[in-house]
Amino acid sequence: MCNKWRQRGISRVPIVHEVLLRSNPGKVSILGDGSVAVEVGGIELGQGLWTKVKQMTAFSLSAIKCDGMGDFLDKIRIIQANTLSLIQEGLTAGSTTSECSCEAVRICCNILVERLTRIKENLQEKMGSVEWGILILEVEVNLLTGQTTILQSDIIYDCGQSLNPAVDLGQIEGAFVQGIGFFMLEEYLSNSDGLVIPEGTWTYKIPTIETIPRQFNVEIMNSGHHKKRLLSSKASGEPPLLLAVLVHCATRAVIKEARKQLLRWKGLNESDSTFQLEVPATMSIVKKLQCLL
Repeated sequence: MCNKWRQRGISRVPIVHEVLLRSNPGKVSILGDGSVAVEVGGIELGQGLWTKVKQMTAFSLSAIKCDGMGDFLDKIRIIQANTLSLIQEGLTAGSTTSECSCEAVRICCNILVERLTRIKENLQEKMGSVEWGILILEVEVNLLTGQTTILQSDIIYDCGQSLNPAVDLGQIEGAFVQGIGFFMLEEYLSNSDGLVIPEGTWTYKIPTIETIPRQFNVEIMNSGHHKKRLLSSKASGEPPLLLAVLVHCATRAVIKEARKQLLRWKGLNESDSTFQLEVPATMSIVKKLQCLL
């Protein structure tokens, strides 16, 4: 477009600018909570140095390929270095500070990835021979009788790649109920000669239908491939029994609060509510520890 009073011009000028690459220090620290602290020799002047360093850290450490790294960038923070943390700091000049700092951070991260990869492989190998599960439950304790009722339990159990989910489900449920008997019911009494006193279920209480949680939820988790297991499957017979210890722990928590409440009513020091809940925590033991009667 032509205009007598306004004219435009176009030019093309190639440039060659020699830059000097310098050594620049960097330090990457992975903290106990999974966050990462990074220090570099350069100073943030608005040129985007910390932004590039943060992105380089996230990119380099992502090679570990751990779960839960979706928001990993938010867990990285850049700390302004000083002469105590980085003794020989570099210069912030020459248009190459960002690149040199990122390279220092990349080297640090590669060393960490190499170390952590070995740890991860060792843990995965050990996990292949370990069964695990998690349980959340709610109990109700009758303070007058000492009876403990399990209102709800939610179990997630790792079966690897289950050979038969229906069978494993039954094993998990059965082992858990058997564990309730061990921790809460089955009192093993003997006389002075070491002979067992109970002769049947009249005095030796085993789990019954009343022992089963009112709401009993069990989920089998498929944890993937395990090269040292038969078709990647895991055992489900005895390990779930250990989850029943939570019934004992929940009952103990109820007793602790009941004793504190009683001490408050009496105007006494709540710190005097220390007690020991035996195994099994039978009705008579629970009732006695309430200190209500």
